[in-house]
Amino acid sequence: MITETKKQREVAEAKFSILIPTWNNLSYLQLCVESIRRNSTFPHQIIVHINEGKDGTREWVRQQPDLSYTYSDANIGVCYALNGCASLASTDYILYINDDMYVCPGWDEVLLNEIHTIGHKYFFLSSTAIEREPQSSCSIKGDYGSSPADFEEERLLREYTTLPMEDWQGATWPPNVVHKDLWNLVGGYSTEFSPGMYSDPDFSMKLWQAGVRLFKGLGSSRVYHFGSVSVKRVKKNKGYYTFIRKWGMTSSTLSRYYLRRGERFDGPLTEPSVPTKVKLKNLLRRTSVALK
Repeated sequence: MITETKKQREVAEAKFSILIPTWNNLSYLQLCVESIRRNSTFPHQIIVHINEGKDGTREWVRQQPDLSYTYSDANIGVCYALNGCASLASTDYILYINDDMYVCPGWDEVLLNEIHTIGHKYFFLSSTAIEREPQSSCSIKGDYGSSPADFEEERLLREYTTLPMEDWQGATWPPNVVHKDLWNLVGGYSTEFSPGMYSDPDFSMKLWQAGVRLFKGLGSSRVYHFGSVSVKRVKKNKGYYTFIRKWGMTSSTLSRYYLRRGERFDGPLTEPSVPTKVKLKNLLRRTSVALK
């Protein structure tokens, strides 16, 4: 349960409302927030959800005059955290970023220029993560440290523009941005996936059902990702089965055949062509889940 909320004064000409869920990761959060302050081209509203905050996070956030926040004395998970933060959003665009990410210079300008080029609300855009061990073909391989303690910031700032990456299909993971109207239309993040496993593909599927076909990852908008710090500690939900029960398919079917995630971007997506073999496998999985 969210027990404390504070919305700071409006940020003049803010472009994005940036949502940052955090769970006892103070050093990562401080680095993330400082990178947004220092490396953004435009001003933004920053909203933090503090889960527990037993490591001094709550006290630190309260002292920051530019941070709005929500607070829960227990870890309520990423879905409730994001929805709580979104209730304080004052801009037209809601952007979700993890607390273990460091934004590179110009990251926001690339996103905003793309939004202006699109010219409508029905899009979902992601920045591109630089990771020590890339979690997918949507990430760039680059080792600049495993934590804030050994982070090679200066070297990253020298090199991040030289790492090759094109725009890609299948925007899903943070940092990601949607129009506030679209966020509200699909109801934010679905709390049946709490504390959060498989909530990202679920959000993408909800956008697909709402008519979105532009799921674009921008190769030139870059962040350094230390690597799912909170996920390694949390007790995971059985999101794989929840996704099948809800949508009648696996999340991998969505990723491969609907979003074509990781493929070179070649325009808005078209209706998927799912092989009969895959449809039968999904039917078997759906039946199996229903019997559990």
